[in-house]
Amino acid sequence: MTRRRATHAGSWYSDGKNKLDSELGKWLNHADTPVTAARAIISPHAGLAYCGETGAHGFKSINPATTSRIIVLGPSHNRYLSGCALSKCSKFETPLYDLTTDSETVSELYKSELFTDFDVYDDENEHSLEMQYPYIAKVMEGYKDNFKIVSIIVGDVSGDHAKQYAKVLEPLLADPHTVFVISSDFCHWGSRFSYCNVNGENDIPIWQAITKLDRLGMDTIESLNSNAFQTYLSKTSNTICGRRPILLLLATIEEHSSRNPSSEAKFSFLHYSQSSRCVKKGDSSVSYASGALTIS
Repeated sequence: MTRRRATHAGSWYSDGKNKLDSELGKWLNHADTPVTAARAIISPHAGLAYCGETGAHGFKSINPATTSRIIVLGPSHNRYLSGCALSKCSKFETPLYDLTTDSETVSELYKSELFTDFDVYDDENEHSLEMQYPYIAKVMEGYKDNFKIVSIIVGDVSGDHAKQYAKVLEPLLADPHTVFVISSDFCHWGSRFSYCNVNGENDIPIWQAITKLDRLGMDTIESLNSNAFQTYLSKTSNTICGRRPILLLLATIEEHSSRNPSSEAKFSFLHYSQSSRCVKKGDSSVSYASGALTIS
């Protein structure tokens, strides 16, 4: 059994069980969402002190009583990866309790020959997936023996490539007992991110221009059109670090809709925030957004 350590506990979030439980519980209690049975969410992956409040809105929309499998997709920040890889770990440590891999689903995904391995060293260095695990553990705590997870790290995936993955992932999305968690922050603005675009909005404060830029992207995601999302990224170069996991989700929703014409999918963003408000060129910020997908 390979157990992935909670390598970012104690820095990106509390490594104390009681403190972490209290923080997550507070954010979830304060979150207000009209969605009660999300089939997928988009959730940020910065330090919880920055994005915990925003992330709570997405996780609050999950119904733990009907969830038996959670598919987590996050970008690779530290290692170039062509396509997607599956974690080799069977357990994932959190300060609350360990999460367990759905080994049967992992085996089925390997059969597609689209997935490679993500080794333990790279897994423990990557934060995009780990930052979802504490919230998953908290939301599912009353049903912790009734669910398992699948961790997918998403590398360089083009539109056509995404459609191949979508055919494999669609049966999972179609399962009403499965929830997808898409890990992504939004705009990384400032010289330290090599991105100072205000999208032509020069007459308003920088932080408002960033908001409009992100909102345009969020509106595009809500349209559930993968081509439109790629066009948005091409035109704006917005530094949405989870753009490829989001693209995979959109492609999978499109595949589901084509297989189930009577099904109706709807994605709604629930909360948005920024780590700070940029007012001059020397400032920097990261944006966070959470949203939820419903399928009827």
